[in-house]
Parts: sequence; structure tokens; C-alpha cells
Amino acid sequence: MARAASLSHKSRGLRSTAHGSSACFAVTLWAVTLNFLIRRVLTALLTLVLSSALVFSALLIVPGDPVQLILGLNYEPTQYALLKTQLGLDRPPLERFVTWWEALLRGDMGRSLSLNTGVTELVVTRLPVTMPLVILSSLVSLLIAIPAGIFAARRKGTVFDVLTVALTQTGLAIPSFWLGLMLILLFAVTLGWLPANGWTAWSEDPVKAARSLVLPVLTLALGQAAGLVRMVRGSVLEVMGLDYVRTARSKGLLEGLVMRRHILRNAYINILTLVGIQFGQLLAGGIVVETVFAIPGLGKLGLDAVRSTDFPLVQGVVLVIAGLIVTVNLIVDLLYGTLDPRIRYD
Repeated sequence: MARAASLSHKSRGLRSTAHGSSACFAVTLWAVTLNFLIRRVLTALLTLVLSSALVFSALLIVPGDPVQLILGLNYEPTQYALLKTQLGLDRPPLERFVTWWEALLRGDMGRSLSLNTGVTELVVTRLPVTMPLVILSSLVSLLIAIPAGIFAARRKGTVFDVLTVALTQTGLAIPSFWLGLMLILLFAVTLGWLPANGWTAWSEDPVKAARSLVLPVLTLALGQAAGLVRMVRGSVLEVMGLDYVRTARSKGLLEGLVMRRHILRNAYINILTLVGIQFGQLLAGGIVVETVFAIPGLGKLGLDAVRSTDFPLVQGVVLVIAGLIVTVNLIVDLLYGTLDPRIRYD
């Protein structure tokens, strides 16, 4: 009886120790994850501040006077001095930058000099045009690139693989504006299936709004898919040659299971990196595409602001674009930690 009681006591002690070790591990993992999240968020905020400071500094050396733009050719010196004071352009640059950020934290990005409208209002009205364009282009490029890249990697050296590499090289060489014009010529002018340009608000007619985005989405997606196919193919080929993949196959696992559990899970790290980079490229390419298709998006708004030397509007548009890019890259960083927990310990 005494021996049985002693064994029971030891068993409870072992269970208690195991439970305590498990709880300690969970707390440690939570602390590492929280530290990883805090570091990534602080890095994103610092990047945003530095980006805005860089844009603000660049605008200081850009030729052009916003005051003269507003007053025109004929104005009195007193009018010039008064308006310059009202706009705060007579203050030191550092003071203006700090004041701009103080207003920004209250949700005020200033007032457009050329349109005489709040920058925040202008940006908010253009986002429902640009964001569907960028998001749909990214999704379409992924739907094209991931299956094509995997298929080409699994058939390395075949006719399909060679043809895929050739097509992606051609896609990378074609400028987006030329591709957009060719799509307009084919689907709008020759076939008459889609509108050539223009934009219909989502609130007016969602179907027309979606139709007006088809050609711009294809223009952006096809160019981005070309680079993504090469990345997917290269990543899959790299992982397919690793030892643990050969070991999994030697154990008799089905090829589809090996592809999903072992190859794609590790290849997605490199794919995610390119997706984060391509989001910024899509926003930059959207400026050209929105101009070609006469779509009133964020890119076209920024281009018009540069042409009219509208400094507050340029700052607001660039800050929003930088914020979107930083946010997407933050999400990509967090997904890294989900796909590969080792990254959280770096």
C-alpha cells in the first residue's frame, strides 16, 4: 500500500511537472509572438514617418511656387505675402513638417491648393477606385501564376516549361501602357465587348463599374503574373531538390500530399515576399493604367497634383500610398511568422 501510494504521488508529480512545462512553453511562445508583432509594427511606423519626411524634403527642392499658382500672373506683392503667410509657407520647413504631422494625427491632411478641397476627402473618394483595381489585379495574377509556376516546375525541361519561361520573359518586356492599348484595340474597338475607358461609380451601377475595371485589371495582372510565374517555378524547383522532400517521397506519400505539405508550404515564403513587393508595383503601375483608361483613381490624382504643383495633395497621396505598402508588407511579415514559426525567434 505504501509503495502504491508512493508511485501515485510520483505520477501526480510528473503530471504536475509536465503541465507546468507546457504552461511555461505557452507563455514563452506568447511573449515571443508579442515581441515579434511589436517590433514589426514599430518598424512599419518608422518607415511611414521616414517616407513622409523624404517626400516633404523632396518637395522643398521641386521648382514651382504654389502661391503663384493660386494667384496667377497678375498679383500685388502684399497679396503674395499675405497668402504665403496663410498657407504657412513663410515658416521654417521643420516647423511646417511637425505641424503637418500634428494635423495628420487628427485626420487632417491639409487642403488642396488647386482644387480647394480637403486632401482627406479627395483621397477617400479615390480609394474605392484604386483599391479594387489593385486587389483584383493581385488576385488575378496569383490565380494565373501559382498554377502555371507549379505545373512548369513539375515538368521541368518539357515543352510546356520552355514555353512558360518564354512567355514570362515576353510579359516582363512588354510595357503596361502598350499592353493596355492593345487590349483596348482588341476587346473594345474590334470586339466591342468592354468599354475602352471611363469610370462609373459603384453607387450608380456596380455592373458598369466592374466592366470598366476588366481591361485595367488584365493590363496590370498579366504584367505582374509574368514575374510571379518565374518566382513560383524557381521556388518550387528549389524546394523539390531538398533532402526532406526526397525522404517524404521514399516513405510512399502521394505526390499531391508531398506538394501541399512539404513543397508549397516552404515555397510560399519566397512567393509571399514577391507578392509584398508587387503590391507596391501595382500601385505605381496603376498611375500609368489609370491614365491610359481615364480612371479617376489615386494614381491619377497624384499625377494631376504633381502637374499643378499642389504640394499638400502630393504629400497626402504619397503618404496614403506609402501607408498601404507598409501595411501590406506588415501583413506579409506576420504571415512569415505563421508559415515558419522560426522567424518569430529571429
